[in-house]
Amino acid sequence: MNLPASVTPDLAPSGRLRAMINLGNPVLAQGTAEQPRGVTVDIAAAIGARLGVPVDLMCVWAAKDAFADVVAGRADLAFLANEPARAAYLAFSTPYRVIEGVYVVPAASGLRSPAEVDVPGVRIGVKEGSAYDLFLTRTLKHASIVRGADGVTTFEDLDLEAGAGIRAPVTEFVAARPHLRVIEPAFMAINQAVATRLEVAPETRAWLDDLVAEFR
Repeated sequence: MNLPASVTPDLAPSGRLRAMINLGNPVLAQGTAEQPRGVTVDIAAAIGARLGVPVDLMCVWAAKDAFADVVAGRADLAFLANEPARAAYLAFSTPYRVIEGVYVVPAASGLRSPAEVDVPGVRIGVKEGSAYDLFLTRTLKHASIVRGADGVTTFEDLDLEAGAGIRAPVTEFVAARPHLRVIEPAFMAINQAVATRLEVAPETRAWLDDLVAEFR
């Protein structure tokens, strides 16, 4: 794929690609801060190789921290869900992966569908600053949100009516706890994309879109 001369200095102005890796999302990244691995690590390495620059992996444990570092100019890109609250501050590529947000509830709960969760008196545990926190903040009409370090553990620790999270880790969490169950279907589809500074040139955005499409 052709690399326009303007893209490398636009996307990696320091001469190094500073990429945020969110270890708090085990679907996308695993390992440790010293030795991260996963799809986002692979994508960051591949982007750096195409640009011809070294890659610095900057690991955090929450999407809100990755978001803040790119907005503040401390990093060049992050791997985040494309949510309107973020798109006002960052430029997003096309999605490289779609993952689902689901609810967990006590097995004996009368809540049976995502629509039934959004009623007065229902408290939902969410991970603060996560894609599903932003989505539920924007869309819920009646239920209330209780934010914490993790949605499902906040739900269980505080004895809430529901918890929200990403399907894979929520399913694993529930599998070890027969007193809980997952509500089907998913309440949202999370479009995971590469996020960069809002001011990058249209040519850079187009190149990144094409590259992500190639990877996908």
